[in-house]
Amino acid sequence: MSPATAPAGVRFEHRTDDGPVLGMGNPTPRLSWHLPAAPEGFRQHAYQVEIGRSAGPVELTTVKSAEQILLPWPGAPLAAREQAQVRVRVCGADDDWSRWSAPAVVERGIDDWTARFVSPSRLGREGMPAPVLTGRVHLPAGIVRARLYATAHGLYTAELNGERVGDQELAPGWTSYQHRLRYQSYDVTGLVRPGENRLDVLLGNGWWRGRLGFQGRRGLYGDRLALLAQLEVTTADGAVHRLVTDESWTAADSGVLADDLYDGQRTDLRVGERRTDTVDVIDADFGRLVAPDGPPVRVTDVLPARRVWTSPAGRTLVDFGQNVVGRVRLRVRGLAGGDEVVVRHAEVLEHDELGVRPLRTARATDSYVSAGPDEAVLEPTLTFHGFRYAEVAGVPDLRAADVEAVVIGSDLRRTGWFESSHELLNRFHENVVWGMRGNFVDVPTDCPQRDERLGWTGDIQVFSPTASFLFDSAGFLGSWLADLAAEQQKDGSVPFVIPDVIRRPGPATAAWGDAATIVPWVLHRRTGDLGLLERQLPSMRAWVDRMAELARPRPIPTSSPPRTWPARPRSWRRPRRCSATPRAPGGTTCWRPRSGRRSPGST
Repeated sequence: MSPATAPAGVRFEHRTDDGPVLGMGNPTPRLSWHLPAAPEGFRQHAYQVEIGRSAGPVELTTVKSAEQILLPWPGAPLAAREQAQVRVRVCGADDDWSRWSAPAVVERGIDDWTARFVSPSRLGREGMPAPVLTGRVHLPAGIVRARLYATAHGLYTAELNGERVGDQELAPGWTSYQHRLRYQSYDVTGLVRPGENRLDVLLGNGWWRGRLGFQGRRGLYGDRLALLAQLEVTTADGAVHRLVTDESWTAADSGVLADDLYDGQRTDLRVGERRTDTVDVIDADFGRLVAPDGPPVRVTDVLPARRVWTSPAGRTLVDFGQNVVGRVRLRVRGLAGGDEVVVRHAEVLEHDELGVRPLRTARATDSYVSAGPDEAVLEPTLTFHGFRYAEVAGVPDLRAADVEAVVIGSDLRRTGWFESSHELLNRFHENVVWGMRGNFVDVPTDCPQRDERLGWTGDIQVFSPTASFLFDSAGFLGSWLADLAAEQQKDGSVPFVIPDVIRRPGPATAAWGDAATIVPWVLHRRTGDLGLLERQLPSMRAWVDRMAELARPRPIPTSSPPRTWPARPRSWRRPRRCSATPRAPGGTTCWRPRSGRRSPGST
């Protein structure tokens, strides 16, 4: 009995890209697919995989198996930059084969970089405008393929011949930068042209150099922004022409005067003289570079304003009707050159005004200096906020039609839904979905709005079953687990947050450290991925061994003399535990005099 339809959804590892999968890191990516429909009683008995490459014969492999998930790559490993087209078909007990699936395209990334990390020599330092790095290349006619491979110390946004490259936000994302730094691969064939080509890349502070964590620290990973970019253009004669970051690049100030993930972005839209600079080649460990495992951060929704009104204090407020994570897009017209527009963000109102107290020290403010009366769209690119409400200053007679909430987050594919006859329960479920969308911004965070937004291990070990039901989270969480293993302490202890920006070695703590074992086990249960368990096993075992060591019974010493206390003066009260010590067995006991003063030597 043969299936009624061809296999569908052929995918590589846990990548969920729509279209070709570029920049695959694994040279032998595992394959998965599903059957959209089949006759009653059908059971797969075998499958065939056809791999076509640009060079060499088509490879055809037949395997007797009923499995369809994360199956071994049956052909020769993919070489760097090599592209393959993969088709799958299956058969039942009667050896009647289905139709072939649509071809799925995978292309491996690179590991032989000729580019080097470059940083502005004098510009782009902390407190200066965000720098733009520029490289140029002259290309011949007959272009057949072009790829851009890029990453940065900081955030980057690239333009090629004035056109935006890709649709990713906050690239290269946040990983444990000292151990793992992602690079991205872009198909830019449609953006290059014969003749002069110009690549401009804006750099921002992001997680690399911006304010990070509730301790108020900056520059946790370094004090210089840097770019690594390699543009490779293949022509019809087979020649490869490259533009790589090196000493020939230049730098200049941009109109972004300040940018920070917590505090927001300030932009001067006026075009004027910009300072220029040379670049320095800086040392960097290329062994940290890794290809993405999951989807990037993208714009996932755009919500219109629900209401615009004036607060009791005379301020213009906007309600988007929903807590979101992203930024405000504002259309303005008729402003004079030099006029300032300020947008503040918050999740709540207090006394009918914007409620910023829950933000703690995060300013969550974007501001713009207008270039003149022409219509302009104001939207930051190097920051994000958690908000439902916005306060807009400097735009007279703001209309609801001129303001939108641009929602960003890791572009996860939805896999689970829930609906009931109870409206309030449905709203509660939607709150969970939106909470996940807002907190899965490249790292599974605790909150998206205040001066924190960290990957707390205790939070995700509790939420991972829900996360992996609602969305295909395997690639996203698999990448985060690789950071967890890299940040794990030598004794097996797991930091409270991953990536670890608290950086304070402490005792192993249950619930938080349990993420090392619970999250990979949940992903295995949800996806059947034994390879993930194999990769994470050293990390999992190190944590369990650490817990076993701490729980090991310890003998009570008998050789030391019994502890004696000095006579208690009559003026002193009964002993009690110090307020500075936890109420736990073995805590320090203090004597306190009736006057409230501590006894000599007490703690």
